[in-house]
Amino acid sequence: MNRIGFALFASALLVSSGIAAKDNDKQHLDPYVNGPADENRMVQEVRHKLVMLPYYSVFDDLAFSVNGNTVTLLGAVTRPVLKDDAAKTVQSIEGVANVVNNIEVLPLSGIDDGLRRRVYRAIYGDPALSIRYGYRTLPSIHIIVKNGNVRLEGVVANEMDRNLAFIRANGVSGAFHVDNDLKVEAK
Repeated sequence: MNRIGFALFASALLVSSGIAAKDNDKQHLDPYVNGPADENRMVQEVRHKLVMLPYYSVFDDLAFSVNGNTVTLLGAVTRPVLKDDAAKTVQSIEGVANVVNNIEVLPLSGIDDGLRRRVYRAIYGDPALSIRYGYRTLPSIHIIVKNGNVRLEGVVANEMDRNLAFIRANGVSGAFHVDNDLKVEAK
C-alpha cells in the first residue's frame, strides 16, 4: 500500500469512529432497510411505498419517521417531482392523517451531476462493492451531492465495505468533503 492509500485508509478509520456516534442521533427510518418482523403495518406500508417510487435512485436519500398517525418525510432528492410524489403516496396510506414533507430538493448543478457520476463509478466500479451492492434494483449505497460535498447514505454488510466505499468516494477529484453516514447491517 502506498503512502496515499495508507493515508486514505487511516482517515477512513478516524472518520468512521466519529460517524458512529452521529448515527445514533438519527431518529428516522430508511425505506431501503428492512424493519423487524413485528414492525407496525403502517410503517411497513410507508417503507414499501417510498421504495417503489419511480424516480427514486441511488442519488436520492429518503427517510421517514412515524408519530401516531403523522408521517414526517426527510432526506434529500435530485428531482422536485420525487418530493411531491413521496408526500402524495404516503398520504394515500390508510391510517395516515398528516404528512410533514421535510425532504430537501438538491440544487441543480452540472458540477454536482458530474461529481455524482464520478463517485458512482468509483464506488460501483470497485469489484468488491459492485458484486455485493451494484446489481440490485435499488443499490443500498446512496450518493448525495450538494454543492460539491458528498454524503454516503445507506447500509452495507460490514465495516470493511463501509470503509472501502468511503475511501473510493474520498478519492474522487472535485469533492470538497465526504461524509460517511453508511450503516453496518445488524446481525
